[in-house]
Amino acid sequence: MSRFALIKAVLGPIMRLMFRPRVEGAEHIPGDGPVILAGNHLTFIDSMILPLVCDRQVFFIGKDEYVTGKGLKGRLMAWFFTGVGMIPVDRDGGRGGVAALMTGRRVLEEGNVFGIYPEGTRSPDGRLYRGRTGIARLTLMTGAPVVPFAMIGTDKLQPGGAGLPRPGRVTVRFGEAMEFSRYEGMDRDRYVLRAVTDSVMTEVMRLSGQEYVDMYASKAKEAA
Repeated sequence: MSRFALIKAVLGPIMRLMFRPRVEGAEHIPGDGPVILAGNHLTFIDSMILPLVCDRQVFFIGKDEYVTGKGLKGRLMAWFFTGVGMIPVDRDGGRGGVAALMTGRRVLEEGNVFGIYPEGTRSPDGRLYRGRTGIARLTLMTGAPVVPFAMIGTDKLQPGGAGLPRPGRVTVRFGEAMEFSRYEGMDRDRYVLRAVTDSVMTEVMRLSGQEYVDMYASKAKEAA
C-alpha cells in the first residue's frame, strides 16, 4: 500500500467525520492522463481536504517550511503533506515562480493530476482575487485540461487560516473540464495568458459564489 493510500485509509474517515465534505462534480475529473485542478484558496485546510476527496492523487506545490518543521509536529506535517502529494518548493527566492512552474509541468508530463491555486496565496477576506497566469502557461505548455473547483465553507472552520479547525460541513465543487487547444503554441503571449487565466477564474467564481476583486491577493494583503 502506498503512503497516499495509507493516509486516505487512516485519515479519510476522520476527515469525513470532522468536515462532512459534500463533493459535487467529481465525475468531471478524468480517470487518467494529465489534468490541472484550479481553485480558490480560503484557508490552510484546503490543501488537506482536496487530496482526500479526489480518487486520484493530487500533486501540488507547497511552502518548503511545511516539511522542515522541528519536533514531532514538524515530522508529522512533513509525512502527511509529502504523502498526499505536496512538492516542497522555496517560493520566496528570485526563481521560486519558475521552479513552481517547471515542477507543475513535470507532474503533468508524467500524466498526473496537478492542483493549483491561481490566486497565489490565501484570500485575505473571503473574496476571490485575480489569478496569476502560471495556470495558463501550464495548460498551454502541456495541453492538460483544466478542471475548476471551489472550496466552500473552509474559512468558516478555520478563520484566518491559523489554529486548529473546528468541526463543520464543507463543500468541494468541481466544474466541467476546460481545454484551450485553440491557443496551442501561444504560451508566451501575455494577452492570451491573461484571457485563459480570466476564463478559469470566471468558472471558479461561478462555482464558489464569491465576490470577485480585480487585483492580486498579495497586493491586497500589502495594503491592509
